[in-house]
Amino acid sequence: MKIKLMVLASIFSPLALAQQCADVGSVPLSTPEERFVINSDGTVCDTKTDIMWQRCTFGFVYNAETESCDNKEQQLSWQQALTAANNSRLGGHDDWQVPNVKELATIVERSCEDPAINETIFLGNHSGNYWTSTTNVKDISRAWTYQFADGLNDSTSSKTSDAFLRLMRYTFCPAAE
Repeated sequence: MKIKLMVLASIFSPLALAQQCADVGSVPLSTPEERFVINSDGTVCDTKTDIMWQRCTFGFVYNAETESCDNKEQQLSWQQALTAANNSRLGGHDDWQVPNVKELATIVERSCEDPAINETIFLGNHSGNYWTSTTNVKDISRAWTYQFADGLNDSTSSKTSDAFLRLMRYTFCPAAE
């Protein structure tokens, strides 16, 4: 009996972990696909904010042929995240940065959870914490994180703890065709 339950749990557990979104007719999307221009270099441009984002969570490498993320994502401390942004040359650009709390909020998909992000546009997502560059003013040893399970940013994390990262940069984004 125990083995049968374990087999059933392994078969159905991916279904329980799949992203859940509200019916599009009842809740408008906060990050509709037509707002973004997907580039073949692993970046995506948000025409509403003129922010270019990594398509994949940091550490992954975008595979344009399969439109997927290869390798493995990395969890970094806050200082490592700032250094990674400074060193990134993704898409031939050298001005990548860790988003502040308001910038990261622009890609939260409010109609979805686990993760609360548009999974057609952004790949290699996690429901866990993502770093922002915003330091907690009440405790400078902590920085604000966005938790993509439900899209809330109601917590800060110790800057020495590990979290995921998605880099961004400002640019002019041509309108989607």
